[in-house]
Amino acid sequence: MNSGIHVILKAEQLGSFFGLPITNSLLMTWVLMALLIAGAYFFRRRLALRPGKLQAGVEWVFERSFAYTADLFESEELARRFFPLLATIFLFVLIANELEFFPGVGSIGLMQGTVFVPLLRTPTTDLNVTLALAIISFLTIEVTGILTFGVLKYGKKFINFASPLGFVVGLIELVSNLGRLVSFSFRLFGNIFAGEILVLVAGYFLPYILPAPLMGFEMFIGIIQALVFAMLTLFFIKLAIMEPHGAHA
Repeated sequence: MNSGIHVILKAEQLGSFFGLPITNSLLMTWVLMALLIAGAYFFRRRLALRPGKLQAGVEWVFERSFAYTADLFESEELARRFFPLLATIFLFVLIANELEFFPGVGSIGLMQGTVFVPLLRTPTTDLNVTLALAIISFLTIEVTGILTFGVLKYGKKFINFASPLGFVVGLIELVSNLGRLVSFSFRLFGNIFAGEILVLVAGYFLPYILPAPLMGFEMFIGIIQALVFAMLTLFFIKLAIMEPHGAHA
């Protein structure tokens, strides 16, 4: 029997439902969604007019975040429209990243033949999940730009025949926009998956020394990645509602 480190890039399939594959990352996503819904429900029920320390802290964080969003958009109306999505993305990615080192994740599973398959896998270590999040952000950004300016005016950001320079700048902007799908998904996937592998390797060679500090560092990285994903979505929405190049001319 071979021993050593086994790294599987794609999520393992646990079974199927009406022909649809059920993977361990999908199962973990359902668990994460249940935790978010249950947490929101119980937190809502414990709200009080005279808040305790936990409620006051959460309210302060959300108030500061909303105020920053409103300042960036220069509109409280736009902030109210997009803040729920940005907060949801942040919380989903944050908790998904932090659950990576929760007991049982990746260590409890079943045997498929001679291969051990974990029941739960961190959603953000599955490229399908990060790509889905990237598509949600991408569509939100582009649809917002179209609804703000209309198809023709928004299209001038990417197709501009007013001058050779404007045409080149438009093509660069078009490639940059399409590249967001890759950068959004691979940045999150790469950082979290690489961190998981790093802790696994450290635990294999120096099990009593390196894993604990590395896990703490990777939990910090998980917070940063959640913040980066939400902030980039916010900034790109802001860019989408800015006037296209040459509009004033």
